Amino acid sequence: MTGGTDVPRVSLNTRIGWIGTGVMGLSMCGHVMRKGYATSVHNRTRHKAAPLVESGAGWADSPRQVAEQSDVVFTMLGFPQDVREVYFGRNGLLQAARPGIILVDMTTTEPSLAREIHQAAGEQGAFAVDAPVSGGDVGARNAALSIMLGGDREVVDAIRPILEAMGKNLVYLGPAGSGQHAKVCNQIVITGTMIGVCESLMYGFKAGLDLPTMLSSIKDGAAKCWTLDNLAPRILRRDFAPGFFVDHFIKDMGIALQEAARMGLSLPGLALTHQLYLAVKAQGHGKCGTQALILALEQMCGTVIQGKD
Repeated sequence: MTGGTDVPRVSLNTRIGWIGTGVMGLSMCGHVMRKGYATSVHNRTRHKAAPLVESGAGWADSPRQVAEQSDVVFTMLGFPQDVREVYFGRNGLLQAARPGIILVDMTTTEPSLAREIHQAAGEQGAFAVDAPVSGGDVGARNAALSIMLGGDREVVDAIRPILEAMGKNLVYLGPAGSGQHAKVCNQIVITGTMIGVCESLMYGFKAGLDLPTMLSSIKDGAAKCWTLDNLAPRILRRDFAPGFFVDHFIKDMGIALQEAARMGLSLPGLALTHQLYLAVKAQGHGKCGTQALILALEQMCGTVIQGKD
């Protein structure tokens, strides 16, 4: 905790700042606005924030301006370097941080960066929380995200009413960086389920099964998972639009492998899936959704699956 600075109470008079209005951030910020919070937004590409501005959000020209206009600022960005620039850059949030402001990074990034932001904010009397999410575009649209929280418990409790506008499963993990460590655990599980779903579809197709019927027979048994329910049907429709970008998933796996190496851990399943996703990216599909993993498998097998939802 920052000595001498009280954690502010959140009310509908709390001014919200939001930076990052991509596939997930746009929906997440929209849910917050619908709760009645006055909101300022900024995005590197302004037109992506247009729906929020049209709905009543104010536009800010820089992260620094967002901080100047807000009591609680949320960031939902792509890569660690984006987070570093938004927080530490010349026009970054920390240039305008003041005692009592709360900075909440919902990007999946490095635990060490989360701790660095927490320390830098604390030195200015401000507060910082790492709050990565899981649930993809579906969870973001439905305000049903899982949110993994790291930082000072009192600060997390203070912003809980705002977080509840975006998610249904809010879990406090511990001090700064703990939310990011939990998100690494989440991504490790997803890598395994994603390759399992893709290999299952490939096997079923080569075995001559009707794939939608096969999925209906396994979806409620021990194989039941979010990936099977939400992404397998997209694969059958050849729908590779991003709910979560391949490029971002590669970034997440890289963070996981980096942290595992630092801990002296060997995670061969994660390493294998990481290599397969690098192949997907090399094929030109980095901006596709994570279900595009099937494309690398199809190339390896010389078979393109066909099916319909």
